[in-house]
Amino acid sequence: MPAAVLFDWGDTLMRWAYDAALVEAGHRAGLAALERDDLPEVERMAEHFRERYEPFFWTPGTVEELEYPGLVRQLLGDFGVEVDDGELTRFLEAEHAAWDPARQLAAHTPALLESLRARGLKLGLVSNAFDPGWLLQRDLEQMGLAEQLDFAVFSSEVGKRKPHPAIFERALDALGIGAAETVFVGDRLYEDVRGAGELGMTTVQALWFRVDEHPEGGEPDFQAFTQMDVLNVVDRLAAAA
Repeated sequence: MPAAVLFDWGDTLMRWAYDAALVEAGHRAGLAALERDDLPEVERMAEHFRERYEPFFWTPGTVEELEYPGLVRQLLGDFGVEVDDGELTRFLEAEHAAWDPARQLAAHTPALLESLRARGLKLGLVSNAFDPGWLLQRDLEQMGLAEQLDFAVFSSEVGKRKPHPAIFERALDALGIGAAETVFVGDRLYEDVRGAGELGMTTVQALWFRVDEHPEGGEPDFQAFTQMDVLNVVDRLAAAA
């Protein structure tokens, strides 16, 4: 019988609607937050970022998470702009806020979490995300999800990305639950299904936002075409116990 359900974040509980224009919008907001005169043109900085740094975000198979604040500091340094920790924080906060339109909470996320909690299950979130953890945890609070989740961990807080076991184990340890008692719900066959499955969790592929394919992905135990299908999976597992 399941004792906990862990969720992926992007394209599972929330849709991340990436747009190339977000890079420039984020840099524009970040530079404005610095309130300095020695700053590069936004267009030049965004183009430089795309050419030099953006490829690091899409390296196939990597499990080492980027140290994004350090990357931003280096990006600014490429234009001769040195920032202290306070200025870097202001840049990151403003950039992150500029990306708000790209974060769209799935329609039934609050109801799904409430229904699972009503069944006595512990709930957690395990996400690959390069943004600083304190910004991402604040997102959960602002969306009203922090109070519905017992624990949330992001790869930027662990230094390892799914499917590395360390990030899954961080959540399991925090909840005090074994992998065999846990259901993991995520959209990606490699990072989510394979990673969680290799630890012994029951896996559910989330299909309501996208249908993932990956040559090295795992085979999910269940598929959920809507968020509420997750409830059916949990109820079936409980009935079979």
